[in-house]
Amino acid sequence: MTEENAAPPEETDQETVEEVDLGPMAYGVPVTESFGQTVLHPTPDQLIETATALQQDGFCMVIDVTVVDYLTHPGRTDLPSAVTPQRFEVVVALINHQQSTRIRLRVQAGNEQPTVPSLFDLFPGTEAMEREAWDLFGVTFTDHPDHSRILLPDDWEGHPLRKDHGMGDIPVQFSTTVGNR
Repeated sequence: MTEENAAPPEETDQETVEEVDLGPMAYGVPVTESFGQTVLHPTPDQLIETATALQQDGFCMVIDVTVVDYLTHPGRTDLPSAVTPQRFEVVVALINHQQSTRIRLRVQAGNEQPTVPSLFDLFPGTEAMEREAWDLFGVTFTDHPDHSRILLPDDWEGHPLRKDHGMGDIPVQFSTTVGNR
């Protein structure tokens, strides 16, 4: 059959799916390395599953939960191509005592209403760290047992470590007479 007489390609109802290179993966999520430490990049929906797998592999303790506000640094280039940068990132550090290794999770938590699942059911020691992250940055941890302030007064408005939170001031009281209290 010549090209002129070739039958036209069959049309299908299925769209062509482009394959996306996700790059290196571990525990089913993108992985990078930073300062000699493995860094996993789960989505909020993958966090519990990833943390459970790490726990089963001997990462028995969360040593830190913190938040980074990238409001003033939106052009980050340190994330895998499969990860969409968000304003707020929850960073979880775990340790495996048997192998003397650490691993870090970087979870893109959102832009205006950052939310990730609580690790409390897997790692009860995270309760205070998650409360602190909520208190200072406003990250909501779903299914957390006690979402209340831990460092600031209950009537405090806002979250002071957010980059868009106004600078506060404390009025200084002066005495007109030297030596009086």
